[in-house]
Amino acid sequence: MDRHVVRGVQWPGPRLALTNVATGETTTRDILGSLRYRAVDDAGILWCTGRRDEDGRASACPRGNRASSGVHCADCAAADPYRFVHIVHRQNFLSKSLERVVLQPHWLYVATFAGGETKVGTAADPRKSARLLEQGALVGRYVARAVDGRVVRILEDATTDAAGLRQAVRASVKVAGLARPLDLAALAALDAANADAASFAREVLGELSADPSSDVADDTFAVVDERWEAPTRDDVFAGRRTSYPLDPGVGSHGLDVRWGVGSAVGAEVAVDPGTVYVADLSRLRGRRIEFGEYETVLPAVQEALF
Repeated sequence: MDRHVVRGVQWPGPRLALTNVATGETTTRDILGSLRYRAVDDAGILWCTGRRDEDGRASACPRGNRASSGVHCADCAAADPYRFVHIVHRQNFLSKSLERVVLQPHWLYVATFAGGETKVGTAADPRKSARLLEQGALVGRYVARAVDGRVVRILEDATTDAAGLRQAVRASVKVAGLARPLDLAALAALDAANADAASFAREVLGELSADPSSDVADDTFAVVDERWEAPTRDDVFAGRRTSYPLDPGVGSHGLDVRWGVGSAVGAEVAVDPGTVYVADLSRLRGRRIEFGEYETVLPAVQEALF
Protein backbone atom coordinates (compact mmCIF):
# COMPACT_ATOMS: atom_id res chain seq x y z
CA MET A 1 0.00 0.00 0.00
CA ASP A 2 1.39 3.41 -1.02
CA ARG A 3 2.48 5.77 1.69
CA HIS A 4 2.50 9.53 1.30
CA VAL A 5 4.01 12.48 3.15
CA VAL A 6 1.38 15.20 3.50
CA ARG A 7 2.66 18.63 2.48
CA GLY A 8 -0.50 20.48 3.50
CA VAL A 9 -3.97 21.57 2.40
CA GLN A 10 -4.14 23.47 -0.89
CA TRP A 11 -6.71 25.77 -2.48
CA PRO A 12 -8.60 25.97 -4.78
CA GLY A 13 -9.85 22.74 -3.38
CA PRO A 14 -9.65 21.76 -0.67
CA ARG A 15 -6.98 19.22 -1.62
CA LEU A 16 -4.30 17.35 0.26
CA ALA A 17 -0.86 17.95 -1.25
CA LEU A 18 1.04 14.64 -1.13
CA THR A 19 4.44 13.17 -1.89
CA ASN A 20 4.66 9.44 -2.63
CA VAL A 21 7.25 8.02 -0.23
CA ALA A 22 8.44 5.32 -2.66
CA THR A 23 8.58 7.32 -5.91
CA GLY A 24 8.91 10.96 -4.78
CA GLU A 25 6.00 11.89 -7.05
CA THR A 26 4.08 14.97 -5.89
CA THR A 27 0.31 14.82 -6.32
CA THR A 28 -2.91 16.18 -4.81
CA ARG A 29 -6.07 14.46 -3.62
CA ASP A 30 -9.51 16.02 -3.24
CA ILE A 31 -10.71 16.18 0.35
CA LEU A 32 -14.45 16.65 -0.14
CA GLY A 33 -16.33 13.37 0.15
CA SER A 34 -14.70 10.28 1.58
CA LEU A 35 -11.35 10.78 3.32
CA ARG A 36 -10.12 7.59 4.97
CA TYR A 37 -6.53 7.15 6.03
CA ARG A 38 -4.12 5.98 8.70
CA ALA A 39 -1.20 7.99 10.06
CA VAL A 40 1.70 5.54 9.93
CA ASP A 41 4.06 6.85 12.60
CA ASP A 42 3.80 7.56 16.29
CA ALA A 43 2.86 11.03 17.46
CA GLY A 44 5.64 13.61 17.14
CA ILE A 45 7.41 12.00 14.18
CA LEU A 46 7.51 14.39 11.23
CA TRP A 47 9.01 13.97 7.77
CA CYS A 48 10.45 16.62 5.47
CA THR A 49 7.84 18.01 3.09
CA GLY A 50 10.50 18.92 0.52
CA ARG A 51 11.23 22.20 -1.22
CA ARG A 52 10.12 24.30 -4.16
CA ASP A 53 11.98 24.45 -7.45
CA GLU A 54 13.01 27.71 -9.12
CA ASP A 55 9.68 27.74 -11.00
CA GLY A 56 7.71 27.31 -7.77
CA ARG A 57 6.71 23.67 -8.24
CA ALA A 58 6.84 21.32 -5.26
CA SER A 59 9.78 18.94 -5.15
CA ALA A 60 10.21 15.95 -2.84
CA CYS A 61 12.99 15.79 -0.27
CA PRO A 62 15.79 14.06 -2.24
CA ARG A 63 16.78 11.87 0.71
CA GLY A 64 13.40 11.38 2.36
CA ASN A 65 14.74 12.86 5.59
CA ARG A 66 12.99 13.34 8.90
CA ALA A 67 12.05 16.96 9.55
CA SER A 68 14.45 18.85 11.81
CA SER A 69 13.10 22.41 11.53
CA GLY A 70 9.32 22.69 11.35
CA VAL A 71 8.36 20.37 8.49
CA HIS A 72 11.68 20.56 6.64
CA CYS A 73 15.07 18.94 6.95
CA ALA A 74 18.13 21.21 7.10
CA ASP A 75 19.07 20.55 3.45
CA CYS A 76 15.63 21.41 2.04
CA ALA A 77 15.23 24.45 4.27
CA ALA A 78 18.57 25.81 3.02
CA ALA A 79 17.83 24.99 -0.63
CA ASP A 80 14.37 26.56 -0.79
CA PRO A 81 14.77 29.59 -3.10
CA TYR A 82 11.71 31.27 -1.55
CA ARG A 83 12.84 31.23 2.07
CA PHE A 84 13.61 34.96 2.02
CA VAL A 85 10.41 36.10 0.30
CA HIS A 86 8.89 37.51 3.52
CA ILE A 87 11.88 39.74 4.25
CA VAL A 88 12.64 41.07 0.75
CA HIS A 89 11.72 44.59 1.90
CA ARG A 90 14.45 44.47 4.57
CA GLN A 91 17.34 43.59 2.27
CA ASN A 92 18.86 45.13 -0.85
CA PHE A 93 19.56 41.84 -2.66
CA LEU A 94 16.90 40.10 -4.75
CA SER A 95 17.86 36.73 -6.21
CA LYS A 96 16.82 35.70 -9.72
CA SER A 97 14.62 32.97 -8.26
CA LEU A 98 12.64 35.54 -6.24
CA GLU A 99 12.17 38.04 -9.06
CA ARG A 100 9.37 36.03 -10.63
CA VAL A 101 7.42 36.02 -7.34
CA VAL A 102 8.28 39.45 -5.97
CA LEU A 103 8.26 41.64 -9.08
CA GLN A 104 4.54 41.41 -9.78
CA PRO A 105 1.49 43.21 -8.34
CA HIS A 106 0.50 42.25 -4.79
CA TRP A 107 -2.58 42.87 -2.65
CA LEU A 108 -2.84 43.79 1.02
CA TYR A 109 -5.88 42.30 2.72
CA VAL A 110 -7.57 42.29 6.12
CA ALA A 111 -9.09 38.89 6.99
CA THR A 112 -11.43 37.90 9.81
CA PHE A 113 -11.90 34.35 11.07
CA ALA A 114 -14.79 32.48 12.65
CA GLY A 115 -13.65 33.15 16.21
CA GLY A 116 -13.45 36.91 15.62
CA GLU A 117 -9.67 37.13 15.11
CA THR A 118 -8.51 39.59 12.44
CA LYS A 119 -5.16 39.78 10.63
CA VAL A 120 -3.46 41.64 7.82
CA GLY A 121 -1.74 39.71 5.03
CA THR A 122 -0.43 39.80 1.47
CA ALA A 123 -1.23 37.93 -1.73
CA ALA A 124 0.43 37.92 -5.14
CA ASP A 125 -1.97 38.97 -7.89
CA PRO A 126 -2.44 35.48 -9.43
CA ARG A 127 -3.30 34.07 -5.99
CA LYS A 128 -5.47 36.95 -4.84
CA SER A 129 -8.48 34.84 -3.79
CA ALA A 130 -6.75 31.50 -3.22
CA ARG A 131 -4.59 33.04 -0.50
CA LEU A 132 -7.60 34.01 1.60
CA LEU A 133 -9.10 30.56 1.02
CA GLU A 134 -5.90 28.95 2.30
CA GLN A 135 -5.86 31.24 5.32
CA GLY A 136 -9.32 30.04 6.33
CA ALA A 137 -11.00 33.45 6.54
CA LEU A 138 -14.77 33.80 6.46
CA VAL A 139 -14.77 37.46 5.42
CA GLY A 140 -12.10 39.83 4.19
CA ARG A 141 -11.36 43.08 2.42
CA TYR A 142 -8.53 44.11 0.16
CA VAL A 143 -7.20 47.48 1.29
CA ALA A 144 -4.31 48.15 -1.10
CA ARG A 145 -2.80 47.06 -4.42
CA ALA A 146 0.97 47.46 -4.65
CA VAL A 147 3.28 47.35 -7.65
CA ASP A 148 5.33 44.51 -6.18
CA GLY A 149 6.02 42.27 -3.21
CA ARG A 150 8.55 44.59 -1.62
CA VAL A 151 6.14 47.50 -1.41
CA VAL A 152 3.24 45.40 -0.13
CA ARG A 153 5.31 44.08 2.77
CA ILE A 154 6.27 47.61 3.77
CA LEU A 155 2.54 48.40 3.78
CA GLU A 156 1.87 45.26 5.83
CA ASP A 157 4.41 46.26 8.49
CA ALA A 158 3.07 49.82 8.57
CA THR A 159 -0.47 48.54 9.08
CA THR A 160 0.68 46.30 11.91
CA ASP A 161 2.62 49.08 13.60
CA ALA A 162 -0.04 51.79 13.29
CA ALA A 163 -3.32 49.85 13.27
CA GLY A 164 -2.25 47.03 15.57
CA LEU A 165 -3.30 44.29 13.15
CA ARG A 166 -1.45 41.03 13.68
CA GLN A 167 0.15 39.18 10.77
CA ALA A 168 -0.58 35.61 11.90
CA VAL A 169 -3.34 33.58 13.54
CA ARG A 170 -2.60 30.02 14.65
CA ALA A 171 -4.38 27.22 12.76
CA SER A 172 -5.72 25.74 16.00
CA VAL A 173 -7.39 29.06 16.85
CA LYS A 174 -9.02 29.26 13.41
CA VAL A 175 -10.38 25.72 13.74
CA ALA A 176 -11.68 26.30 17.27
CA GLY A 177 -13.69 29.27 16.00
CA LEU A 178 -15.39 27.14 13.35
CA ALA A 179 -16.59 24.69 16.01
CA ARG A 180 -18.43 27.42 17.92
CA PRO A 181 -22.06 28.39 17.20
CA LEU A 182 -22.28 30.40 13.98
CA ASP A 183 -25.38 31.93 12.44
CA LEU A 184 -26.24 34.84 10.17
CA ALA A 185 -26.13 37.29 13.08
CA ALA A 186 -22.66 36.07 14.03
CA LEU A 187 -21.54 36.39 10.43
CA ALA A 188 -22.86 39.96 10.27
CA ALA A 189 -20.86 40.78 13.41
CA LEU A 190 -17.70 39.29 11.86
CA ASP A 191 -18.28 41.30 8.69
CA ALA A 192 -18.76 44.50 10.68
CA ALA A 193 -15.57 43.90 12.66
CA ASN A 194 -13.68 43.25 9.43
CA ALA A 195 -15.08 46.43 7.86
CA ASP A 196 -13.93 48.49 10.87
CA ALA A 197 -10.42 47.00 10.81
CA ALA A 198 -10.14 47.49 7.05
CA SER A 199 -11.29 51.10 7.34
CA PHE A 200 -8.63 51.77 9.97
CA ALA A 201 -6.01 50.12 7.76
CA ARG A 202 -6.99 52.32 4.80
CA GLU A 203 -6.67 55.42 6.99
CA VAL A 204 -3.14 54.37 7.91
CA LEU A 205 -2.27 53.71 4.27
CA GLY A 206 -3.74 57.05 3.20
CA GLU A 207 -1.54 58.86 5.71
CA LEU A 208 1.45 56.85 4.52
CA SER A 209 0.76 57.86 0.93
CA ALA A 210 0.63 61.53 1.89
CA ASP A 211 3.84 61.40 3.97
CA PRO A 212 6.85 62.52 1.88
CA SER A 213 9.25 60.94 4.37
CA SER A 214 7.73 57.42 4.11
CA ASP A 215 9.63 54.44 2.72
CA VAL A 216 7.22 54.05 -0.21
CA ALA A 217 6.30 56.46 -2.96
CA ASP A 218 2.62 57.24 -3.42
CA ASP A 219 2.72 55.99 -7.02
CA THR A 220 3.78 52.49 -5.94
CA PHE A 221 0.45 51.55 -4.37
CA ALA A 222 -3.21 52.44 -4.39
CA VAL A 223 -5.67 52.25 -1.50
CA VAL A 224 -8.66 50.09 -2.46
CA ASP A 225 -11.92 48.90 -0.92
CA GLU A 226 -12.90 45.48 -2.23
CA ARG A 227 -14.88 42.92 -0.24
CA TRP A 228 -14.22 39.16 -0.24
CA GLU A 229 -16.15 36.28 1.30
CA ALA A 230 -15.49 32.55 1.47
CA PRO A 231 -17.50 30.71 -1.22
CA THR A 232 -18.21 27.80 1.15
CA ARG A 233 -19.15 29.78 4.22
CA ASP A 234 -22.91 29.11 4.04
CA ASP A 235 -22.19 25.37 4.32
CA VAL A 236 -20.37 26.03 7.58
CA PHE A 237 -23.63 26.98 9.30
CA ALA A 238 -25.45 23.73 8.42
CA GLY A 239 -25.93 21.04 11.08
CA ARG A 240 -24.71 20.67 14.64
CA ARG A 241 -20.97 21.29 14.87
CA THR A 242 -18.44 20.22 17.45
CA SER A 243 -14.68 19.81 17.66
CA TYR A 244 -13.27 16.54 16.33
CA PRO A 245 -12.19 14.74 19.52
CA LEU A 246 -9.17 13.00 17.94
CA ASP A 247 -5.85 14.26 16.59
CA PRO A 248 -6.13 13.92 12.78
CA GLY A 249 -2.36 13.38 12.65
CA VAL A 250 -2.41 10.20 14.75
CA GLY A 251 -4.11 6.84 14.15
CA SER A 252 -6.96 5.87 11.80
CA HIS A 253 -9.74 8.14 10.54
CA GLY A 254 -12.84 7.82 8.39
CA LEU A 255 -14.22 11.24 7.48
CA ASP A 256 -17.08 12.13 5.16
CA VAL A 257 -16.07 15.70 4.44
CA ARG A 258 -18.88 18.19 3.83
CA TRP A 259 -16.93 21.45 3.61
CA GLY A 260 -13.51 22.97 4.00
CA VAL A 261 -12.32 26.34 5.28
CA GLY A 262 -8.55 26.79 5.15
CA SER A 263 -7.00 23.69 6.73
CA ALA A 264 -10.20 22.90 8.64
CA VAL A 265 -12.89 20.51 7.42
CA GLY A 266 -16.41 19.82 8.58
CA ALA A 267 -17.01 16.07 8.40
CA GLU A 268 -19.36 13.36 9.56
CA VAL A 269 -18.23 9.97 10.86
CA ALA A 270 -20.03 6.66 10.44
CA VAL A 271 -20.69 6.08 14.15
CA ASP A 272 -22.34 9.48 14.65
CA PRO A 273 -24.18 10.58 11.50
CA GLY A 274 -25.78 14.00 11.64
CA THR A 275 -23.06 15.64 13.71
CA VAL A 276 -20.49 17.74 11.88
CA TYR A 277 -17.05 17.38 13.42
CA VAL A 278 -14.59 20.21 12.77
CA ALA A 279 -11.10 18.73 12.24
CA ASP A 280 -7.78 20.49 11.74
CA LEU A 281 -5.97 18.87 8.80
CA SER A 282 -2.93 21.10 9.29
CA ARG A 283 -2.05 18.43 11.87
CA LEU A 284 -1.21 16.18 8.91
CA ARG A 285 1.67 18.31 7.63
CA GLY A 286 4.85 16.25 7.64
CA ARG A 287 3.00 13.08 8.58
CA ARG A 288 3.16 9.84 6.58
CA ILE A 289 -0.26 8.38 5.80
CA GLU A 290 -1.78 5.56 3.79
CA PHE A 291 -5.29 5.54 2.36
CA GLY A 292 -7.68 2.64 2.88
CA GLU A 293 -11.00 1.55 4.37
CA TYR A 294 -10.36 3.10 7.76
CA GLU A 295 -12.97 4.40 10.19
CA THR A 296 -13.02 6.82 13.10
CA VAL A 297 -13.48 5.27 16.53
CA LEU A 298 -14.78 7.99 18.81
CA PRO A 299 -13.67 8.05 22.43
CA ALA A 300 -16.28 7.16 25.05
CA VAL A 301 -18.05 10.16 26.57
CA GLN A 302 -19.16 9.95 30.20
CA GLU A 303 -22.81 10.81 30.69
CA ALA A 304 -23.53 13.82 32.87
CA LEU A 305 -24.23 12.96 36.49
CA PHE A 306 -27.45 14.15 38.14
